[in-house]
Amino acid sequence: MTLEKPLSGRVALVTGASKGIGAATATALAAAGAHVVLTARDVKSLEAVEDAIHAAVGTATIAPLDLQEPDGVSRLAAALSQRWDKLDILVINAAYLPSLTPVTQMEPKQFGQALTVNVLATQALLAAFDPLMKRAGSARVIGITSWVGANPRPFWAAYGASKAAFEVLLDCYASEVEKLGGTRVAIVDPGATRTAMRAKAYPGEDPASVKPPEDVAARIVALVQEDWPTRHRERIGQSR
Repeated sequence: MTLEKPLSGRVALVTGASKGIGAATATALAAAGAHVVLTARDVKSLEAVEDAIHAAVGTATIAPLDLQEPDGVSRLAAALSQRWDKLDILVINAAYLPSLTPVTQMEPKQFGQALTVNVLATQALLAAFDPLMKRAGSARVIGITSWVGANPRPFWAAYGASKAAFEVLLDCYASEVEKLGGTRVAIVDPGATRTAMRAKAYPGEDPASVKPPEDVAARIVALVQEDWPTRHRERIGQSR
């Protein structure tokens, strides 16, 4: 007899699902039984993740999306609501890392892109999918942050400021929905993890010296099955 997977019947949306922590999380959620909607800009990479999920007898749907498009999130929400009447899990993982520079030399276009992807798109996702999450009854929102959002660090001002705003949005949303249903919000700092973004920030680092994204994904899958107060924070592994 085959045992039911713990997330069977759940619908999950993962942003930035084409690689790194997003791809690993989407794959792990599907392995646990959830139907996962994969979003990112890179269609070929999304298809590769979807194929891997299907090969492992999981289920997934790709939804290519550029979070910088003004109406991209609203169109995605409209498309999902036509197929599903709820959203159980929202993993906000997509992020943009600007060049690491002093505050006085920040490039305005890159800073604006970081604010658009890391902050404005987060608000749009929460607003667009809030109705579907309320229908789920006990939805889980997982926001992937960075240590520099709460710990200012030289040359990381643009990214750190965007992540600080990201965390405030999630904290405020958690407070606002606290008495309106079972939605729970967790802000997760994955710590040092083997990703393309990490390699960009630390080009001389040996990738083998930091944990793989699958470790973070495993914790996220466990976390969405746990109960916690409306707001939850945790750091996975080292923070450097």
